[in-house]
Amino acid sequence: MVADSIEKSREQIWQVVNAIPAGKVATYGQVANLAGMPQQSRLVGRVLSRLPSGSKLPWHRVINSQGKISNPNPERQKLRLEDEGVVMVSGRVNLRIFRWQP
Repeated sequence: MVADSIEKSREQIWQVVNAIPAGKVATYGQVANLAGMPQQSRLVGRVLSRLPSGSKLPWHRVINSQGKISNPNPERQKLRLEDEGVVMVSGRVNLRIFRWQP
């Protein structure tokens, strides 16, 4: 029963992250809210950190609520975002400009 719940949560998070368009970002909390799991931003981070190898999910489009990269490999994420036209100034993304508004 618990495994089914975890799998359902993971799938909901993946669906939301997959919907974020190129050139836009969402925060961990925003993804959690859209997935129907308010207050579960850490779960979003945990799920994204455990993506299967070779996943095509655009994990790099998820950042923290201050517009910063929380990933342990920030340069890789920064390069992917910049390739999509997301601008970082002083290590931050301007959420007023680049936040995804579904």
